[in-house]
Amino acid sequence: MSKRIETKGLRAFFGSFLAVDGIDLTIEPKQVTALIGPSGCGKSTFIRSLNRMHEVVPGARVEGTVLLDGDDIYDPGVDITELRRTVGMVFQRPNPFPTMSIRDNVAAGLRLNGVRRKSELDDAVERSLRMAGLWGEVSNRLDRPGASLSGGQQQRLCIARAIAVAPEVLLMDEPCSALDPVSTLTIEDLIVDLKDEYTIVVVTHNMQQAARVSDVTAFFTIEAAGEPGRLIEVGETSKIFTKPDDARTEAYITGRFG
Repeated sequence: MSKRIETKGLRAFFGSFLAVDGIDLTIEPKQVTALIGPSGCGKSTFIRSLNRMHEVVPGARVEGTVLLDGDDIYDPGVDITELRRTVGMVFQRPNPFPTMSIRDNVAAGLRLNGVRRKSELDDAVERSLRMAGLWGEVSNRLDRPGASLSGGQQQRLCIARAIAVAPEVLLMDEPCSALDPVSTLTIEDLIVDLKDEYTIVVVTHNMQQAARVSDVTAFFTIEAAGEPGRLIEVGETSKIFTKPDDARTEAYITGRFG
């Protein structure tokens, strides 16, 4: 069900500004890959290039190759809507549809994909909320607005919405940065559980979080202001955090810069 992602010579631009340069990275299925590095090094830009969200910004473009199980997602014939169903995304701040109920938030993507039968929608809503660890908390109030939930619950609702359409990759851009410590731990446990089903990529500034949830860690940085972000080192998380190959990785992880 999950898919492998490979980027080759990936370069991402905002107009004439080169934001990330020359990224060669393989992201394996059924693993959590954490992207770490200082602010402004292109982590979020990179992750958004993996489902073509980057090009939503006017003037933004990508060069190089992004392969999803060997297929180039930037090929002119690619259906972008289908791509973003396959490669789902959870953003930094919870963004439930404020006027929709909890049930309708989860079912929204399914309805866009043509699912109309109530029984099918109800089954998918329950399954997705269970996978997101939220069913027990909301099963008796599915008609209440999604925005009525706490911040941590809203983020799990957004995860349920993302997985309801049966993606094969989940991209998470700092999914816990706006949450309290208890909600953060809940989301971290959920990420670990979900990797059995999905390829997961997580952007995080929290070193402890990367160490807790990821199998592989990739370190990005910028050499100087105005320079593009580059991938410095990637490897098993245990190695990156205990014996990295590059001195810049060690300096960042130990808090000496960034």
